[in-house]
Amino acid sequence: MKTVSQKLNNLTLQQKLTLLFALTTAVVLLVNLCIYTMINYMTGRVEQVYVSNVSLNDLGDALDDVQESMEDYLNTKSTEALEAYYRNDQAYRELVGELNTQATDNPILLAQKNIRNLSLSYLDTAAEVIQAKRNRNVELYGSLYEDAVVLCDEIHTYVYSLNNEQFKANADTYQALRRSLQGMELFSLAVLLTVILGSTVVILFTTRSAIAPLHQLAQSANEVAKGNFDIQKVEVQSTDEVGIVAGAFNQMVVSIRDYIEQLRETMERELMMQSHLKDAQLKYFQAQINPHFLFNTLNAGVQLAMMEGAERTECFLENTAEFFRYNVRMNGKDAALADEIRLVDNYVYILNVRFSGEILFQKEIDESLLDVRVPSMILQPIVENSVNYGIRGLDREGRIELDVYQEENSICISIWDNGNGMEESRIREVLEGTIQSDPVTSGSNGVGLRNVMERLQLYYKEGAKLEILSEGKDKGTEILITIPKEGSTCTV
Repeated sequence: MKTVSQKLNNLTLQQKLTLLFALTTAVVLLVNLCIYTMINYMTGRVEQVYVSNVSLNDLGDALDDVQESMEDYLNTKSTEALEAYYRNDQAYRELVGELNTQATDNPILLAQKNIRNLSLSYLDTAAEVIQAKRNRNVELYGSLYEDAVVLCDEIHTYVYSLNNEQFKANADTYQALRRSLQGMELFSLAVLLTVILGSTVVILFTTRSAIAPLHQLAQSANEVAKGNFDIQKVEVQSTDEVGIVAGAFNQMVVSIRDYIEQLRETMERELMMQSHLKDAQLKYFQAQINPHFLFNTLNAGVQLAMMEGAERTECFLENTAEFFRYNVRMNGKDAALADEIRLVDNYVYILNVRFSGEILFQKEIDESLLDVRVPSMILQPIVENSVNYGIRGLDREGRIELDVYQEENSICISIWDNGNGMEESRIREVLEGTIQSDPVTSGSNGVGLRNVMERLQLYYKEGAKLEILSEGKDKGTEILITIPKEGSTCTV
């Protein structure tokens, strides 16, 4: 059997807040309803205080109506006056019938009984006056009329006296009721303030019990953000959203702590392996030619060839020096498209000197695009791949074409060769990077086609595209690079 506390803990945070709001609203509404009912009751009693005075005033007015209609008939003897008399007589009799008829020591009730008796006598006398008038008995209705006038005056005197007495009594009652109503207002205000204060305390207590775990969770999250994962678990008893988040946070901290421990062990092993690898690399680098030393040596060769008048040797060495200068200067930087094309020119010139002009190289360049910035070393590796794995060893003349043009908001760079071509499956493997060691993806200078693709993606994010187009074996290959003309994002 679950307790109330356990049932509350099983509620969601939204259900708890909704229940709290409903309960406090119901209590406030109930208190207001009770106060409204009590105030209405007291107001009704106040309104009833002067009802008796109003009734006496109505009684006096009705008596005057009877007297006036009787006199009107005596003067005019008209049917309308007689009908008015009978109507007023009936109305007055109804009012008189509401007066007290019992013997009592209460002066007010006794006065009512006297007024009733006099009124009945007056009505009988008035009826006799009307009858004598209709019988044309002048002496009789004149005498009876005088008696009726005397009775009417006596009744007015009693009504006036009784009205004064009731007004005094009602005034005292009104004051007592007024004081009671004021006390009721103060009591109602005190009750309402007490209920509001109690509801506020309950709301604060409930929200505090719900927010306290969040506060603890925030503190723990700050510690984790600082890199401290050796923290105590956030203790939450409820199963609401806060409890679920706290449980997930505790599990996350444990998982991160375990992952860091595993990562530390893995890094220690990798550091040991890298230490051995660096020793091997050091020996390898010691055997390499320093690019700066090679560049300076070639410059010295250019000057020597110039002094000796060997123009072809001078031109060859100058192109070779320019090629290495570009590699040293542009390592990791971006460049103008004109510089990239000039590097390709240097590279093709060097190859044609080495292989006696075997390569026919043609260009068609949109000169308005020469100032466009691109990642360095993206054209020469592709041309090198075209030479090494496209046209080298052909039994026909090898040809390479470089085209730079624009289509709408894009710039297209096409490098085509008439060499061996590529199968569709081979193209897909190269683009997907599933070939780990392949001559097409790694050039002799260490910058392969896959490297060009990755640097284009880094430089232009999603704005660049590299395509390999070929109709098959011995049908040639085209490498097509498409980059945005404007709005490209440089991340190098």
